[in-house]
Amino acid sequence: MVKIKKHGIVLEATNLEFESQAVLNPACIRVGNNVHMLYRAVRRGNYSSIGYCKLNGPLEITERAKKPFLFPEFDYEKHGVEDPRIVFIDGIYYLTYMAYNGKRVVAALATSKNLKTFEKKGPISYLISYADAIKLYEKSDVMKKYFCFNKYDKAKGQSEKDTFIWGKDTILFPKKINGKFAMLHRVIPGIQVIYFNDFKELTFDFWKEHLKHLSDYIILDPKFWFESRFIGAGCPPIETDKGWLLIYHAIEDSSKGRIYRAAAALLDKNDPTKVIGRLKEPLFSPEEKWELKGDVNNVVFPTGAVVFDETLYVYYGAADKRIAVASLNLNELLEELKIKKRKN
Repeated sequence: MVKIKKHGIVLEATNLEFESQAVLNPACIRVGNNVHMLYRAVRRGNYSSIGYCKLNGPLEITERAKKPFLFPEFDYEKHGVEDPRIVFIDGIYYLTYMAYNGKRVVAALATSKNLKTFEKKGPISYLISYADAIKLYEKSDVMKKYFCFNKYDKAKGQSEKDTFIWGKDTILFPKKINGKFAMLHRVIPGIQVIYFNDFKELTFDFWKEHLKHLSDYIILDPKFWFESRFIGAGCPPIETDKGWLLIYHAIEDSSKGRIYRAAAALLDKNDPTKVIGRLKEPLFSPEEKWELKGDVNNVVFPTGAVVFDETLYVYYGAADKRIAVASLNLNELLEELKIKKRKN
């Protein structure tokens, strides 16, 4: 297996009001020798905004904002802007994030040309009930979990009509594929992709049509023991000469409760639904005290990744309380993924 080095905690909560409870799940992008980190900052009462810090190299923090970088402004995000991911495409920084209104979550977009100011573009996904979704993809070749996952909500007295499919983990590829934007998203329990020319195309009707053909756009479904609950995209895909490297998160239903782990797969450059290789064991798991105990125990949740020389640094939320970093040799991981393909 790939050798993982855990560097420990890189960022913790402060006594500043907007980040007094927790910091977690950062978006990270390298510019020159600096890493720009836009992270989820949580204040008491579980209200989230996005904070900012800058690193010299992968580990040394040299600057940290004392005010939220992005904060709730509109009704669709009034309870929180959460879990950002960032990519740079054709001169524009695209920041996708989850907008929480206190009851429901949708994906939203903000853009920037300078990493200093972002313009919010509004929601890019829509709430679709399980009842409507099942009607849309009932003829699609998807695994049974796509139909029955709402049973977890029935125990709360909810029906298929008032339970909505989750559209979290919305992440752009950092490069257009076949001339189109490519974006990962999650309809539980798997990871899917959509393609489009312009964000204006992402209407309610677009998403309904996508669900009709969902099986054609599935990249990964749960497969291994540590993915028994579901999986979701983690870091923006990394382009390599072997394919797109995807670091994602996997959740196991265990006797100790849910356990969140980091996992890895290698995808075809021109068609990400073609899997070149996939690790049959977790890339890394919660083991350290800062990963085992926090606001949510037993969590490593990878959301940002950068490469320095041949080393891949993965930034992750640790127990939903703080931000930590792990590193590994990129070529070693790619070779391991190629071996997994040959063995399959």
